[in-house]
Amino acid sequence: MKVLMFGWEFPPHISGGLGTASYGLTRGMASIPDIDVLFVVPKAYGDEVKEGLDLIGANNVKVAYKQIHYRGESRSFDKIEVDSQIVPYTDPEDFWKITRQEEKDNRLIVETNDRGMLDFTGSYGSGLISEIDKYSIVASVIAAENDFDLIHAHDWLAYPAGLAAKEVSGKPLVIHVHATDFDRSGGNVNPVVYNIEKQGMEAADRIITVSNLTRQTVINKYHIDPSKVTTVYNAVEPQGGIYDEYEKRSINDKVVTFLGRITLQKGPEYFIEAAYRVLQVMDNVRFVMAGSGDMMEKMIRRAAELNITDRFHFTGFLRGSDVYWMLRLSDVYIMPSVSEPFGISPLEAMQSNVPVIISKQSGVAEILTHAVKIDFWDIDAMADAIHAILSYPALSEMFIKNGREEVENLKWENSARKVREVYLEAVN
Repeated sequence: MKVLMFGWEFPPHISGGLGTASYGLTRGMASIPDIDVLFVVPKAYGDEVKEGLDLIGANNVKVAYKQIHYRGESRSFDKIEVDSQIVPYTDPEDFWKITRQEEKDNRLIVETNDRGMLDFTGSYGSGLISEIDKYSIVASVIAAENDFDLIHAHDWLAYPAGLAAKEVSGKPLVIHVHATDFDRSGGNVNPVVYNIEKQGMEAADRIITVSNLTRQTVINKYHIDPSKVTTVYNAVEPQGGIYDEYEKRSINDKVVTFLGRITLQKGPEYFIEAAYRVLQVMDNVRFVMAGSGDMMEKMIRRAAELNITDRFHFTGFLRGSDVYWMLRLSDVYIMPSVSEPFGISPLEAMQSNVPVIISKQSGVAEILTHAVKIDFWDIDAMADAIHAILSYPALSEMFIKNGREEVENLKWENSARKVREVYLEAVN
């Protein structure tokens, strides 16, 4: 089975769990002999990890480009074909009728570069919606030029691309919901994003969600038929003894770590408040907030107000080996997310021999046994859990031993096989 897969990011160029999950799933699929994946991202840098799949960037696909030679000239000229609403020799009334009809056709005019390709930043900046539109244009070109059996689109950013490919090819579409705007916005849903998500869900032949928590959101908030929504849990990429390659830390203080985007969804303010409570009874603890986001400045100010900045550290965004190093330094990892569709980072922490505390409002809480689970808003319970793990070595060792064994059984190969079952349902 040939799968045309659309995503927004891929290692090493990632900003969160979406790229990590996309990579892990494609690695798992590489173990299935009858599945071949062509993975498309808006912008390919050339250094992506391409084990077990073909990867192309939409920025490297020609959309409308020809080279022609004019008589009497020795050099070639570049001719780029574009739609235009300029109609010569037309009175205003006729022009209005013509352009109104073109608007009904829902055409999108874009500007190509000198190679006949579209430029992408591949980021999440102010021009995101425009890039999503351009991505869907290139997706239709890719769909027309490649042979495949099924389309798989990861998260709302890639849904329009998946829809464009489905329209051109007529092949079944599977969308993968890694999060919804209800999770990201804390309930203050962006209507533009919501409409993109809903259109993708309604048009999809099958929907994969990363947890039952997310599945219920899809069914109840987007009014989708439950029969076409299937939960497939994420997993973690095996690292072997990679964490043993790092030297042990040189400080004697305990280290408690928050690692993720510093945004409303991730609950960073609850982490700081819990840290303040712990520091009232323990003075040999350091707290680390590793990541970046729109709430970072607010969190720095709050730490200063609580007068705990001498025990609190902001590292900024970490990636690659820096993530492993931070986990290696940690005695406790905390994910106090307000709404977390899944949450891969606790698995990475458990894999690195770190006890974890996670919110009950996370998808990963559905599958983990050897983790402390608290409500994100229960700061006292969070502080008590931190204090207990740091104060009782036997408790910490129990979580480390059993957690490592538990997480090693969560393999991407198993997730990939379940995704394959969804593919077969969509195709048949």
